[in-house]
Amino acid sequence: MTSTAPLHFVDPRQFKANTRVAVDDAHLRRSFRSAMDFLQTKRAGHFGDVATFESLRGVGEAIRQYSLSKLPDLLEQLEANLIQHGVQVHWAETPEQANAIFLAIAQQHQASGMIKGKSMVSEEIELNHRMQAHGIDCLESDMGEYIVQLADERPSHIIMPAIHKTKQQIAQLFEEKIPDTPYTEDVDTLIATGRRVLRGAFRDAKIGVSGVNFLVAETGSLVLVENEGNGRMCTTVPEVHIAITGIEKVVERFEHVLPLYSLLTRSATGQAVTTYLNVITGPRREGTESPELDGPREMHLVLLDNGRSQAYRDADFRPTLQCIRCGACMNHCPVYARIGGLAYGTTYPGPIGSIISPHLLGLDPTQDLPTASSLCGACAEVCPVGIPIPDLLRQLRRAAKHDADPGHAPLAGQASAKDWKEALAWRLWAWLNTHPWLYRTTMGLGRRLRAFTPTHQAGWTAHRTPMRLAKRGLRQRLKR
Repeated sequence: MTSTAPLHFVDPRQFKANTRVAVDDAHLRRSFRSAMDFLQTKRAGHFGDVATFESLRGVGEAIRQYSLSKLPDLLEQLEANLIQHGVQVHWAETPEQANAIFLAIAQQHQASGMIKGKSMVSEEIELNHRMQAHGIDCLESDMGEYIVQLADERPSHIIMPAIHKTKQQIAQLFEEKIPDTPYTEDVDTLIATGRRVLRGAFRDAKIGVSGVNFLVAETGSLVLVENEGNGRMCTTVPEVHIAITGIEKVVERFEHVLPLYSLLTRSATGQAVTTYLNVITGPRREGTESPELDGPREMHLVLLDNGRSQAYRDADFRPTLQCIRCGACMNHCPVYARIGGLAYGTTYPGPIGSIISPHLLGLDPTQDLPTASSLCGACAEVCPVGIPIPDLLRQLRRAAKHDADPGHAPLAGQASAKDWKEALAWRLWAWLNTHPWLYRTTMGLGRRLRAFTPTHQAGWTAHRTPMRLAKRGLRQRLKR
């Protein structure tokens, strides 16, 4: 059922052009505004007491910061315990290495297909299309992911991938892509249609793929949070289970999962708890006094770096890795609500995407993303683990235009947006402001010639009136 068409990638380098297209799409703006209002209301229903939220957020932030402070040791502890439980652990520095691991496992088992639970990290490495190039179909089993896969699109939201689709669009998509499917706008019928397709795939697939919400180093456990049950199917029915996640998802003890879980569910979908909370500690145990009757016979975990170590090495950027992927910052962002997720051209859109994508892809292709914010602070106010997103956006804006400070390793693509004309203008401005007599002379001349001020002033006048010096300066006004 997977598509053979190339994925409709949106280049993050074209972000500004993408935003103009998105803003002109009245239907898209109405859909996202309605969806964001709904999600904000749902979340607010669980965090009505500000003091309670701040208290719980403080715990979540402390847990994530503590986990990151011990990240190398926790990863080694996690690996040792997983191996003891019979899990094969793989380390991948790049998406290419991660895909090579998946391909090797699939070829070893002569698998022609994989059934996938929801995993943003698998989207990050473009697993579906990389496997498809080798004749291996990867079918998404999360309903939202399945819809965007049929449409050859990226997810537009990290929690609700198909939030940009209407039921009419989905009905037309199913009619075109699923054989013997009549057009219907009945939501229950559409869901049943998707389930009918997926049930056979669960039964036939040799390999199941999943993401991971939390890794517990102490017990060697993988924790998966979901609502549809497809994650449980992907991790128990196929003979082989491959989980993939970023290296930052590890916590030390299982008791650390519970506050994070509470924050995640309430922040993401406004639920006290999700329908399923899966804890996986190894493949099926066989050959014991009480052998297990279900579960995979073979299990793998792929731990992906892909730029995360760059964020980790710099104390200023390390808070980026505290993220638990709830999407609350996106739901409250006025920019995301107007342009949607596809305009960003990255796996992770919205505020969180604007601070993590420069580490995953480099600043060169993502230099415009940190500027896609009014710095209103709504994202920081609702972040359940206290990530200072506006501060990180400002730091990335500076990194895109300036060389690294002495003693700091440069980010990938550092100073890629550096403009010699802008740099020269600021140097002249600094020079004028450190020479008072020259500053007064220049300002006086400018006021006399204000009638000749150009009406077009680069990008400034695209959305603003031209800047023009006042007839009298502040010093003159004070004297009067």
